[in-house]
Amino acid sequence: MKLWVLRHGEAEQRANTDAERRLTAHGREQVLRSAARLIGQPLQAIVASPYVRAQQTAALVHGALGFAEPVRTVPWLTPDSDVRQAIAELDQLGLEHVLLVSHQPLVGGLVCMLEQGHLQAPAPMSTASLAELEGDWPLAGLMTLRSLDHPG
Repeated sequence: MKLWVLRHGEAEQRANTDAERRLTAHGREQVLRSAARLIGQPLQAIVASPYVRAQQTAALVHGALGFAEPVRTVPWLTPDSDVRQAIAELDQLGLEHVLLVSHQPLVGGLVCMLEQGHLQAPAPMSTASLAELEGDWPLAGLMTLRSLDHPG
């Protein structure tokens, strides 16, 4: 299995709610730089948080890749979602090549848990950071972190 974990691009500081924060122009540029790293990858699904900035990020990647399948929106990828639940949900998808679009602190914890089997040292995921993990199953401690790119 190959799993890519993408944190949304830079977002507005303020909105009516955290879920409504939108990407900035710089955030959109960051996302497109990260999306370029996914060109040619055999993605089967783009799965995203319902928050506006994650939806915008997923839509930009979807368009940049000319991805045929619609973005899948799930409630288990919000900032404060439980890492273990997210891993269980990911396993239930039954797919081999998946891009997750979400937020900190979930993305840092998810990468750490999948690679190291614990949450003691979350991965440093800045805006639009893209982690690539590979392994037989999406289980705690059983995946290898192949790359972690920060678009700046």
